[in-house]
Amino acid sequence: MMPLTQALFRDDAYFAEADAVVVAVNDDGGIVLDRTIFYATSGGQPGDTGSLTREDGTVLPIATTVTGDTKEDIIHVPAEGAAALSAGEKVHLAIDMERRLKLMRMHTACHLLTTFCQFPVTGAAVSVDDSRVDFDMQGATITKEDATEKLMALVRADHPVFTRMISEEELAANPSLVKSKNVRPPTGTGQIRLVCIGDDASIDSQPCGGTHVRSTGEIGEIHIGKIEKKGRENRRLRLRFGPLEG
Repeated sequence: MMPLTQALFRDDAYFAEADAVVVAVNDDGGIVLDRTIFYATSGGQPGDTGSLTREDGTVLPIATTVTGDTKEDIIHVPAEGAAALSAGEKVHLAIDMERRLKLMRMHTACHLLTTFCQFPVTGAAVSVDDSRVDFDMQGATITKEDATEKLMALVRADHPVFTRMISEEELAANPSLVKSKNVRPPTGTGQIRLVCIGDDASIDSQPCGGTHVRSTGEIGEIHIGKIEKKGRENRRLRLRFGPLEG
């Protein structure tokens, strides 16, 4: 059984550097640490990239970060040709913070999109340039101009973004917190992490293990670049940074 890693990013998504100890290296060279700031691919958000630096100054580029048997198993995947590490080594962690911040801004914007597109979410993917949220819109329609206007109103309002924990029983008693039509948040730990937007979660509250900015104003200028038809009822809304071009 792979040892669990303390996920520092869950408490503070703005950690750019930290120190850790290697606790295991798997057969594929994947590195498990006692603690990490690297987010592992999950929930539509890609894993972090960055580097681990050994005590002798050797830098190991990290190509991506993934989960193992469970979402609690965080594995750092070194770039091809990187030096091998051994259990017990101390390393200094640094993530590509510019990339992470873009992902945090995009991920938070995806949450905002679900506050006024109140339809079941059938899929989502976050990237630094072009993210998407898929909705089962059940015959309803929305234009990219209207969606952009609503989205930017929430951004400009600069609502606070924060997390809180609830019990699995509380989630079961409030099923509307889950917006995904097909995916349920992982259970078994007894606790569910909610990402909340607005004073006292007045704008939104939904289960999510990803990283987000501290306030909606940090998202900056963003727009719906395209709305695509995916099947009879599904519509894919694509988010892109910058203003909506006329």
